[in-house]
Amino acid sequence: MTSDTDLEAEIQRLLTEHDRIAEQGITVHRRDHLVVLGGEVESAHRRDEICRQITAHFPDVEITCDIGITRAQAPNEVEEIS
Repeated sequence: MTSDTDLEAEIQRLLTEHDRIAEQGITVHRRDHLVVLGGEVESAHRRDEICRQITAHFPDVEITCDIGITRAQAPNEVEEIS
């Protein structure tokens, strides 16, 4: 059985080295019986691809993707502050 630290390191290595992911800003945490991926990326498509690749490479591990989307462009409307 792979230790939690080894599993987190394997996932982190895949996140940074896989040619379709190459993402260094994603965190990997073990929580109870699942692994939580966190951080932010520039699009929902990118987040979905990361989650799909990690799930495919670790089919026996329950993965939760808690990856947010950063705003890559300026807002279209003026924000009013009261």
